Amino acid sequence: MKPPILDQERVVFTPNFPPTSTALSDPNGLLALGGSVAPDWLLTAYALGIFPWYSKGQPIMWWSPNPRLVLLTPELRVNTRLLQRIRTLCWSFQVDRHFKAVLQACAGRRKGQSGTWLTSELQQSLRELHAQGKAHSLEVFDGSTLIAGIYGIALGRVFFAESMFGTRSDASKLALLALSAGLHQLGFSLMDCQVRSEHLIDRGAREIARAEFEQHLGLPDLPWPSTWPIATTIELAHALQQLPARALASEKPQWEPT
Repeated sequence: MKPPILDQERVVFTPNFPPTSTALSDPNGLLALGGSVAPDWLLTAYALGIFPWYSKGQPIMWWSPNPRLVLLTPELRVNTRLLQRIRTLCWSFQVDRHFKAVLQACAGRRKGQSGTWLTSELQQSLRELHAQGKAHSLEVFDGSTLIAGIYGIALGRVFFAESMFGTRSDASKLALLALSAGLHQLGFSLMDCQVRSEHLIDRGAREIARAEFEQHLGLPDLPWPSTWPIATTIELAHALQQLPARALASEKPQWEPT
């Protein structure tokens, strides 16, 4: 069975995606091909729990996997080794100061990858959504140097995390932790992580059914702050220390990204 091809003539009109229940099981979640990654298409897609994922030269592919990997913000988890390291650092966290730089860093070619799914067209649309207050970045700084970042789209009480980067050991891990802990303080119910990833499961993410995930969609937007509620690694360590004891794992995960 092949996924439907979205009408290219509809690019200038309201996007019309097929029901997510019709997504393929192999490959898991492939829902449709074609259409556009213009800002209105992206907003419509994310509001339905659909996201684009494709490489340059491929048709636009829209996905709604089942199950869905999510991080419920109260279920954030950190191992004691990383918590101890956080206490030794003097890094800071900001939001939306260098969105374009975070995008470009996330789009950079990585080890084992021949290209990027963050095409120039998609980056342009994300910058437009950032100007509209829908797409956001959290950035990690050592002094005035940007060393890590993560970006995504905030709709309702869900933050659709898309990609992250780090140039220092543990920097991208701290970006994820600071983002999730801050989202919890702001009232966001979950961070969407899309598909299974062992290092995100180490951080407390888990898979839920598509239907359960979609129950979190469609709520009114929450205000987005100009300054992040967790501004420093000291504040992050304090927030993580307030996690339930079960969230502070003593063992080191088998593998974690930098």
